[in-house]
Amino acid sequence: MLTGQTLLYFIYVLAAASVILAAESFYLSFAGRRAKAGIINRRLQRLGEESPAEQSLQGLLQERGLTASGDFVFGAIALNRLYTQSGITGNPLAFAAVFLLAGLVLALMLPLLLGFSAIVAIIVFLVVGLVLPLLVLRRARNKRIQKFAAQLPDALDMIVRSLRAGHPTTVAIGLVAREMPDPLGTEFGIVSDEITFGLSLEQAVRKLSQRVGFEGLHLLSVSLSIQAKTGGNLTEILANLSSVLRERRKLRMKIKALSAEGRMSAWIISLFPVIMFCILLVVAPKFYGDVWGSPLIFPVFVIFGSWALLGDFIMYRMVNFDI
Repeated sequence: MLTGQTLLYFIYVLAAASVILAAESFYLSFAGRRAKAGIINRRLQRLGEESPAEQSLQGLLQERGLTASGDFVFGAIALNRLYTQSGITGNPLAFAAVFLLAGLVLALMLPLLLGFSAIVAIIVFLVVGLVLPLLVLRRARNKRIQKFAAQLPDALDMIVRSLRAGHPTTVAIGLVAREMPDPLGTEFGIVSDEITFGLSLEQAVRKLSQRVGFEGLHLLSVSLSIQAKTGGNLTEILANLSSVLRERRKLRMKIKALSAEGRMSAWIISLFPVIMFCILLVVAPKFYGDVWGSPLIFPVFVIFGSWALLGDFIMYRMVNFDI
C-alpha cells in the first residue's frame, strides 16, 4: 500500500513539474517574442545579433540591392533605384527572375493547355514578366514613401529638440535611429553609421534621399548643404522644414478626402465592363456567338481598352498632382 501511495505521489510530482516546465516554456517563448517586437526597426535587430556595426551597415545596404559602399549594383540605375526605394529586401536579379519564370510558364501553358494563340501568350509573358514587377515595385515604393513622409516631421522635431538640448547633429540623428520605427528608423540609422565611418552629413543625407525617393529629403539635403556652406541656425532651418512638410501632408490628405467620391466612381465605372464581361463568360459562354472568330475583335479590344486606360489615366492625374 505504501509503495502504491508513493508511486501516486511521484506521479503527482511529475505532473506538477510538467505543468511548471510547460508554463515556463510558454513564458520564455512569449518573452522572446515580446523582446523581438520591442526591436522597432531592422537596423537594431541586426545590431542585436552581435555582429560588428560595419558588417551590419554593409548587410543593410546589400539586402536593398546596393553595394557594400551604398552604390547601385548594376548599370540600369533607374531600375536599381526603383528596387531600392521600394524597400523590398533581397537580390534584385532573383526578384526579376521570379516574375520572368512565372510569365514564361504561363506563356507556355496558354497555347498548350488552353489553346490560346501565340500572340496572347507573348502578351501574357510581357505583362507578367515585365509590367507586373514594375507595378509591384512602384506600389511598394509609393506606400513606403507615404510612411516615410508621415514619420519625417516627427523625426525632424526630435532632432531639433536634441540640438536645443546641446547635442551634436550626429548624436541627434542616432537618437532618431534608435527611437523611430521602420522605414525611417533604419534609414536614419544607415545615415548615422555612414557618418561614423567617414562620410560627411551632407553626403550621407544625399544618399538617404536617393535610397528613399521622397522630395522632402531632397529639401533636407539642400538645406544642410546651404547651411554647411553659408552658415545659419540649423535648429531653425529644421524646425521650419518640419512645419512645411507637415502642412504639405495636411493639404494632400485634404485633397484626398475631397476627391474620394470621384476616385471611387472612377474605379466602379472602369471595373464594371470587365466584371460583366467575366460574368457573361462564366454563366453564358456562348453569349457572344461566333464573334470571337471575327478578325476585327482583337483590334476592337485593343482600341477600346486603350481608350479606357487613357480615361483612367486622365482621372488619376486630375486628383494626383504635386504640391
